[in-house]
Amino acid sequence: MKLISWNVNGIRAVAKKNFFEDFKQINADVFCLQETKAQDDQVAETLASLSDYHLYSNSAEKKGYSGTAVLSKTEPLSVSCDIGIEEHDTEGRVLCLEYHEFYLVNVYVPNSGSELKRLKYRQDWDLAFYNYLKKLEEKKPVIVCGDFNVAHKAIDLARPKANYNKSAGFMQEEIDGMDRFTKGGLIDSFRHLNPETTDKYSWWSYRAGARGKNVGWRIDYFLVSQSYIENIEEAYILDAVMGSDHCPVALQLK
Repeated sequence: MKLISWNVNGIRAVAKKNFFEDFKQINADVFCLQETKAQDDQVAETLASLSDYHLYSNSAEKKGYSGTAVLSKTEPLSVSCDIGIEEHDTEGRVLCLEYHEFYLVNVYVPNSGSELKRLKYRQDWDLAFYNYLKKLEEKKPVIVCGDFNVAHKAIDLARPKANYNKSAGFMQEEIDGMDRFTKGGLIDSFRHLNPETTDKYSWWSYRAGARGKNVGWRIDYFLVSQSYIENIEEAYILDAVMGSDHCPVALQLK
């Protein structure tokens, strides 16, 4: 089973580029998309041609903002949206699909913002989301993927010293949030299988030709329950795929 996570930075925008060609070439069993920036009906209309897949989406109350969607070849046992906490459930950030062996959770974690205005909210979110995942894990293993909006370690971004405790995505509070996930039994699959790999990123600023120079950040992840990690065959980054400021990341199950 091949799983893909991709922050598309607007599903209607990416659909006008090479999205459908890339989608076909990647040929995954499940695509988890973040930042759709569209309402459910707009997501359905944009992706209507992908009739081999079951489509599920969770849109923000605010139009043109946030949002998640999942395309799955296999119909899941159940689908749920959000984490059951009102203050966190208005932005379409979580979509959970239950399969026989695991829960697959697609997430678009809040960005702390360029002036760090949402850093405190982000900390509240990280804890609430962690608790939600651990509750799911009581029933079966969890695979959680998406844009976590944090580079976990210095190896995960091109310029750690320049950004540490200065930039959203590499604040200690955000790193602590990711530590909670990984120390709590959710394993970063890419780093687990590629412990020494450098210069592999999933997001690049649109400024100063960052992508061409590979001045990037690895902020998109597949985290896997400890109890399920031996079922992971491969975890990799499709950094040649364009269309968004993020690229897809992949997980191959045995």
